[in-house]
Amino acid sequence: MEKLNDFSKLAKEYVEKLIDFLPDLIAAILILIVGFWIVKRVVKYMKKMLAKKDYDPALEGFLSTLVTWALKILVVIVAISQVGIETTSLVAVLGAAGLAIGLALQGSLANFAGGVLIIILKPFRIGDWIEAQGVSGSVKEVNLFYTKINTFGNQEAVIPNGSLANDNIVNYTVNGIRRENLSFGISYDDDIKKAKEVLMQLVKEQDGIMEDPAPQVLVAELADSSVNFSVRYFAPNDKFWDIHWNMIEEGKIRLEEAGMTIPYPQRDVYFYDQTKMNGTVEKKENNA
Repeated sequence: MEKLNDFSKLAKEYVEKLIDFLPDLIAAILILIVGFWIVKRVVKYMKKMLAKKDYDPALEGFLSTLVTWALKILVVIVAISQVGIETTSLVAVLGAAGLAIGLALQGSLANFAGGVLIIILKPFRIGDWIEAQGVSGSVKEVNLFYTKINTFGNQEAVIPNGSLANDNIVNYTVNGIRRENLSFGISYDDDIKKAKEVLMQLVKEQDGIMEDPAPQVLVAELADSSVNFSVRYFAPNDKFWDIHWNMIEEGKIRLEEAGMTIPYPQRDVYFYDQTKMNGTVEKKENNA
């Protein structure tokens, strides 16, 4: 009989505790249900915003997964704390695990962070001609960890995004036009004004050179062997190199047809007769 009474007391005690615990348990369950629903809505909205910004699909998938798990873990921690369980230790364990993983994957995480920055900030796009990390070429592919570039010689260069994002990048394509600065030299005996007229006429004949900003032909330098001109103009990217090669070739031809001399470095060499010089010295010594 006494055992039965003890059991009844124990059952009553647990029932009372359960009744006291029940509101917190219901609140925790509601937090999980509502929290997961909110997480789903937030992730869905984030995907929609990323799609509008035309980000890389790999970045969209990774960010969606990362945000989903981060928010779900946060909801679970809040729900656990609601039922009275101490969450400080759990947070400390998660923090330590994250730190250990971060240290182990330090290089890869740096490349990943660089890839995220490149994809978000878009300093260049697929097909742009860039110069970075000592490599110049057309961007072929941008991943989360590295960027592939096709060089002028049709080699494929693979550059880690961590290094790429933290160094200077020159984008030759982004503005749509490029400025050229060609150098031509004539002799000091040639007519400077006539040479300028010849070069300016050649510039005006080129299909693609922009009128605004206006092209210029300037005397850039009075060098040791020549008077050097700077021919400056802007041209669209798709016509830039055709104009560049034609200007160099035709520039030389036109200047020569106009009677100009294309100078090249010269050096005057003087020869002295050492025997005569020695004889003069000996004669002076005898007179002394």
